[in-house]
Amino acid sequence: MKSYLQSARGRFWILVIIVSISGFSQGMLLPLIAVIFEQDGVSSALNGLSATGLYVGTLLIAPFMEPQLRKFGYKPLILVGGGLVILSLFLFTLWKSVLFWFLLRTLIGVGDQALHFSTQTWITSTSPQHRLGRNIAIYGMSFSIGFGAGPLFVPMVEVFEALPFIVSGILCLVAWSLVFLVKNDFPEVTGSAMTARGTIGRFKAALLIAWVAFLPPLGYGFLEASLNAIYPVYALRQSIEVGMVSIMLAAFSAGAIATQLPLGNLSDLIGRKKVLLIALAGGAVVFVAASFYETNVWVTVGCFAIAGMFVGSTFSLGISYMADLMPKELLPTGNLLCGIAFSIGSLAGPTMGGLFIQYAGGLSFLLLIASILVVIAIPIALKKPNKTSNV
Repeated sequence: MKSYLQSARGRFWILVIIVSISGFSQGMLLPLIAVIFEQDGVSSALNGLSATGLYVGTLLIAPFMEPQLRKFGYKPLILVGGGLVILSLFLFTLWKSVLFWFLLRTLIGVGDQALHFSTQTWITSTSPQHRLGRNIAIYGMSFSIGFGAGPLFVPMVEVFEALPFIVSGILCLVAWSLVFLVKNDFPEVTGSAMTARGTIGRFKAALLIAWVAFLPPLGYGFLEASLNAIYPVYALRQSIEVGMVSIMLAAFSAGAIATQLPLGNLSDLIGRKKVLLIALAGGAVVFVAASFYETNVWVTVGCFAIAGMFVGSTFSLGISYMADLMPKELLPTGNLLCGIAFSIGSLAGPTMGGLFIQYAGGLSFLLLIASILVVIAIPIALKKPNKTSNV
């Protein structure tokens, strides 16, 4: 048993479990706090601004991640990141304040960045090319399963307000303990890997080579954060019940789960770019259609599920696309930039979403989502194949 857990296959499945529980905590936290603040009378703009704390944390710590990963390896970063998330989840139960919860969400963002950057880089660096799409799809699917289950626990707030935070903290603690069974490893290191000049040079090279691959994570960050942090506010103002909002968000995640692996396998066969364009265009069309049927909650649930089938894989497809374009020694940098792009999108989502609800009048919130998907798809469609060159 011990030899299996320390094997490449055992390690992969432990990383998958960790990511799924992390997804659960994020998927629960965004709508949970949005609902609590909405019921307390906090404005939609401030509600959205508060939700950005998670992504402020990821951006603040991002520049320091790669040198630490190369110095200490994957396992210590996962342990530190997971520990921060667990501690913050339990601290939510001590005191309710917009500012205090913002700071805790920032700490969770720091922890999530360390955890996801390490697991993501570990998987992309060790996966064979012919299974890269599949493995990243499983990685993305595990996060989606957790993220989809998260909103279903939001109604627990009606039992007592601290219960969802306690449940999430305990689950994260159980998953975190599995990391101790994994043997540490290090990414490939080039001659200038540990120097500041080398770090800056790698960032520039990675952006030059694969800038277009960072757009899908950016778009998915916007989509995920705005749907989970701001759509509940919009839905409650449309007189939709909290339980129904949870079902809608879970339906989106269920759709994403259903197609993660098929789309990952398909991208191995026909290419990431083609699959990404199909996903983004299909998602935009479905969200536009859903905006006309928002008064019928079950039709909206169905549209969310179909939209999830299309766009729920854009983050994992973006990572695979980046890994196709990037030299192996730049994979940690590429994964870090994918995380940064996701965080920028996630910061923009709640902020723009909150302002949209406050100032857009009767315009459907789902049209904002569709517009972002179209904006992301255009540069990908226009991107020409890279010419072989030395970096």
